[in-house]
Amino acid sequence: MRIAGIMSGTSLDGVDIAIIEVKRTRIETLAHGTVPWPKATRQRILAVSNKPCHTADISRLNFELGELYAKALLRICRKNEIPRVSLQLVGCHGQTIFHEGVNTLQIGESAVIAERTGIPVVSDFRTRDIAAGGQGAPLVPFVDYLLFRHARINRVALNIGGIANITILPAGAPDTQVIAFDTGPGNMVIDQLIERLTDNARHYDRHGAIAARGHIDKPLLAALLKDKYFAKKPPKTAGREQYGTEFIQTLLATGLPLEDLIATATAFTSATIAHAIRRFAPDTREVIAAGGGIHNRQLMAQLAAFLPDASLTTTAEFGIDPDAKEAIAFAILAHRAYLRQPGNLPSATGAQKPVILGKLTF
Repeated sequence: MRIAGIMSGTSLDGVDIAIIEVKRTRIETLAHGTVPWPKATRQRILAVSNKPCHTADISRLNFELGELYAKALLRICRKNEIPRVSLQLVGCHGQTIFHEGVNTLQIGESAVIAERTGIPVVSDFRTRDIAAGGQGAPLVPFVDYLLFRHARINRVALNIGGIANITILPAGAPDTQVIAFDTGPGNMVIDQLIERLTDNARHYDRHGAIAARGHIDKPLLAALLKDKYFAKKPPKTAGREQYGTEFIQTLLATGLPLEDLIATATAFTSATIAHAIRRFAPDTREVIAAGGGIHNRQLMAQLAAFLPDASLTTTAEFGIDPDAKEAIAFAILAHRAYLRQPGNLPSATGAQKPVILGKLTF
């Protein structure tokens, strides 16, 4: 079965598309790519994300994103010479504009995607898990378990997007023993500071170059690490509500130079990821990373230094492009829904039971 996955995350880089072929237990990636958000659309997403806004803005954006998701998918199909009619299913995560653990909202109208592409769409994956008593996140751990578990090696699958999250995969463990949660910020805080530094000319710290020039403010870093979230046991999730505009204003109020704040924010991300792994998976031997954060050399070097007893690699070593992993994951979760099979891990989300995720639009 040929399936497309559509993913756009809290980092707001753009629309990630992956097209996969599922043949029994084998998954082959046929194509992937990212289509950047139009600048104006990106600003409109920010304007409704965890902020007071008019319902009209959300409604209009819901349909606008549906159009853009469809255009992005068709663009990737054309670029890779994959006939649209060969696709049998689409899995679209949507754009999260609100999430508080037991309440969530992803927008990007699936009916528009289905109408423009002529392909059935599975969307709104998180709400069924919440209805079953979970937090609606994280959902990718189910796919991490399918792709990366090992009979003899303790592994952690790490994703560094806007938010960083880990999936703990004990050697030989059944899926009921998998633990997964958001460790805290990924690129989100760094990206917002970069936008301040460059007056929105840039949205990320390319290769971590600016962080490498700045100085880590140790008192500020120590204060940030005292947040109660990091002491809380999983399941737990984080998002723009914790690390959005208000958080950035708190950092700016310190009066530190922006380059030093970027260096400190980078260390904050790497330290919180490492802390989570050391606390909840101390015997980890392999950390398998994905997401935009893997391109930040400063962050990855710090993370390797924080975890000297574990090898740090990326999903590329396992045939999964690190920039396409989450889009691939939602293609796989759509396939699970199509087969009427559960796609959540209650040990990760806190749900009372495994449930079928998503809503199908023909």
